Amino acid sequence: MLHLRLVVPPNTTGNVVDLLDRDAAATNIIVLGGAARSPAGDVVLADVAREGTNAVISQLRDLGVDKSGSIAVESVDIAVSQVARDAERAAPGEGSDAVIWEEVASRTHDDATLSVTYLLFLTIATMIAAVGVLLDNPVLIVGSMVVGPEFGPLAGICLGLVQRRPRFAWRSALGIIVGFPIAIVATVVFAWVLDLWEIINREALEGDRPLTAFIYQPDALSWVVAFLAGIAGMLSLTSAKSGALVGVLISVTTVPAAANVALALAFGDVAEARGSFVQLGINLASIVVAGCLTLLVQRYVWSRRELEARRS
Repeated sequence: MLHLRLVVPPNTTGNVVDLLDRDAAATNIIVLGGAARSPAGDVVLADVAREGTNAVISQLRDLGVDKSGSIAVESVDIAVSQVARDAERAAPGEGSDAVIWEEVASRTHDDATLSVTYLLFLTIATMIAAVGVLLDNPVLIVGSMVVGPEFGPLAGICLGLVQRRPRFAWRSALGIIVGFPIAIVATVVFAWVLDLWEIINREALEGDRPLTAFIYQPDALSWVVAFLAGIAGMLSLTSAKSGALVGVLISVTTVPAAANVALALAFGDVAEARGSFVQLGINLASIVVAGCLTLLVQRYVWSRRELEARRS
């Protein structure tokens, strides 16, 4: 269940309450007349089955509540109520599969923003991956994938493209366009410093690395793995099962590929830098394509379900 807190102008309250009363997915409707101060108006509270929330929010937008008042949505962790269970049964589909577009946009907005924190996380992840590459240590590679924050901007690009919001897609893309070059340059300097201190050397990069060679040797499976990971990542973002997101990031080699680009550039190995850069490009492109296709399929499926629910 999700909890709606609406601030509604008094002249719109009746229409809002009628809307909620008619929708079988809404229950526990409460009206607090004149309770809101900024913006001024009535407060309307309601619980809505997750799978019916998109339709409710869409109708509230049609009434102009988002412009003349406000719409706040909160998750209800526990609802001990027969009427709540009835509302969930009346709504189409399963709650864990429901895509709440406003929720997806909210989750993605902060993660897709180019910020100092984002750049630090990406740079640190790339440096950790660089050490993992030199030591041929998959544990460090996995650790760098978990630390890397790049999926946020990639998801933002997908959402912006699917919802035809070019400004949002471009703002998200900046996290990739600006973030990776900064992380790579910082890691090049990091490698030079370690080389200067004789902690690492060129031989470590050129030596046999059977456990991490896939990072700079792209093939067809690179695209397949990244594509599948993009689907799983978007599903984890759009569904209630967001805990799977970390596991998805472990499957992709974006950050390690960027780290290998940096190391190869630091030691002048152009061929390996080229292979790693191709690997990075394949993964980024595959994730975006998979994410967009996943969102398009989800939007189509849920629009059909909502249409069938209205007809019935």
